Amino acid sequence: MQESCYQFQATGKPVSFERYGNGHINETYLMMTDAKEPYILQKINHRVFTDVPQLMRNIGSVTRHLAKKESDPRRVLTLVPALDGTDFWQSPEGNFWRAYVFVKDSICLERAETSEDFRQSAVAFGQFQNLLSDFPSASLQETIKDFHHTPTRYDAFAGAVEKDAIGRAKEAQAEIGFAMERRDSARLMTDMMATGDLPLRVTHNDTKLNNVMLDAATRKALCVIDLDTVMPGLAGNDFGDSIRFGASTAAEDEKDLSKVSMSLDLFRAYANGFLSACADRLTDNEIATLPEAARLMTLECGVRFLADYLSGDTYFHIQRPEHNLDRCRTQFKLVQDMENKMDEMRRIIREETP
Repeated sequence: MQESCYQFQATGKPVSFERYGNGHINETYLMMTDAKEPYILQKINHRVFTDVPQLMRNIGSVTRHLAKKESDPRRVLTLVPALDGTDFWQSPEGNFWRAYVFVKDSICLERAETSEDFRQSAVAFGQFQNLLSDFPSASLQETIKDFHHTPTRYDAFAGAVEKDAIGRAKEAQAEIGFAMERRDSARLMTDMMATGDLPLRVTHNDTKLNNVMLDAATRKALCVIDLDTVMPGLAGNDFGDSIRFGASTAAEDEKDLSKVSMSLDLFRAYANGFLSACADRLTDNEIATLPEAARLMTLECGVRFLADYLSGDTYFHIQRPEHNLDRCRTQFKLVQDMENKMDEMRRIIREETP
């Protein structure tokens, strides 16, 4: 495994190699060289990402485009070339490795400690949209097909309900009914995309706070990391997924649903940061549908949790038998709260649009 340390054009010779972070998909390591230069090495999970060369072409083209527009190297995730000049190295055993320059003097948060932390994550993802607004999104490939195509997720959910693989549907009738009542409305964004009313953008598709590096001293946004799911998509999906995860008042698997709601203050903080960075790059339709995108990303996630519960927990890692059902219920409670607050969410978007 440590052979990977010697396969990249790093400054100095490797002197240490240890596990780093808490990612669930790829294996991540911190490598230090005798020139006191730190690097991130990752063993790419090629069972999840089945076409690693294409994945790395996506990441390489996007990061090099960003680098042309940023003078501070800490503001762009930078790939370290392999010895042969490519963006990855494949071991004799068939494993794929890549290396990044370590973002120095930075921090990464699992959850926001203040509303400003959340706002800064919005600035980072908004700047990502801004700098890539002229990038040809059609040149990127889908690394996970139909990842945020909500009607397709609904089709898979309906199949799980019909199959009822382990007899759990009877325990989730209320949740199944809630989802099915909203199936038609879940087509809004994809239908607008199909008619050209919403453009395809370069999207991150995993816009959690822990995928943003902040300056350790100022807590200001530096750069976006974890680019494995960068592919063509809707800007609203990136905005919406951030709201789903970051503006909730409770954990994603909270059992006490009375604790679960969407904070309008956090919604405003994120909207302010995101729109301050990219509003002039977005169309009127993209901006107007941001509240609905937040609802649909939350609904989609709840449907995915429920489908996995009905299928026997084959995708999401669980810690208890009803874990995915609990997750589904928190998402649906958030959806309901967003529906009740939709007029206020729309007003905030209008007020925060520069």
